[in-house]
Amino acid sequence: MPDASLFGPSLRPPEGEPVRRLVVLLHGYGADGNDLIGLAPALAPSLPGTAFHSPHAPLPCEMAPYGRQWFSLSAYDPDMLRRRPETLGPVYARMVEGAAAAAPVLDAYLDGLLDHYGLEDDRLALVGFSQGTMMALHVALRRARPCAGVVGFSGALLGDGDLAAATVSRPPVLLVHGLADEVVPPEAMGLTESALRAAGVEVAAHGRPGLPHGIDDDGLALARDFLVRRLAD
Repeated sequence: MPDASLFGPSLRPPEGEPVRRLVVLLHGYGADGNDLIGLAPALAPSLPGTAFHSPHAPLPCEMAPYGRQWFSLSAYDPDMLRRRPETLGPVYARMVEGAAAAAPVLDAYLDGLLDHYGLEDDRLALVGFSQGTMMALHVALRRARPCAGVVGFSGALLGDGDLAAATVSRPPVLLVHGLADEVVPPEAMGLTESALRAAGVEVAAHGRPGLPHGIDDDGLALARDFLVRRLAD
C-alpha cells in the first residue's frame, strides 16, 4: 500500500476496471490534496484506466492556520527565481535543502502506489503546481527509473546549477506558466527549460498570456494531450 506518511484524495476507475496508469498530482504551498484532485475529472475521460492520487504535503503550512507545505518558504522572494541558481544565497539554498528533505517521503509514496497497482514507473506521470512542480521535477529526475512524464504548472526547478550531475532519469517534461504570474515569475520557466535541456531532458514550455498564478483551460488541455501521449497503451 502507499506510504502511510502521505495520504489524500483520489479518483479511480469504475469498480471492476483495472488500473493501467497512475497520475499523481502535487499541490502548491498552502493548499492540500483537495486542491489538485479537482483536475482529475477533466483528465479522466481521456485517460481511461487511470488512478489519480493527490496527496497532502507532509508539513502544516507555516504561514497559515490551514493548508500544507512540502518545505518552508518563510523567506521566499519571487525575484530569486528570476536569476540563475549559482548567483543565489542562503535563502534559496534552504529551499533546495527543503525539497531534498521532502523527496524521500514522496518517493516512498510513489513506490507504494506503483506496488499497490502492480505498475512500473513508465506507467506513472507527475503533475505539479507551483511548489508541487518543484517537488515533481526534483523527484522525477532522481528516481532510478524514469516515469512517463512530468507536467509542471507555474513552478520552477530548484538546484545548485549542476543539474546534469544530479540527474539519474530523464522523463519528458511539459512546462506551462502564466505570463502574468507574480508568485512564481514567468522567467522561472525559461531558466527551468534551459537547465533541463542542458541536462539532456526533453522539454516543451508554453507561456499563457495574461494568466496569473493558476491553471487555465488551455493549459489543462496541453497537460491532457501530453499525458495521453506519454501514457498511451
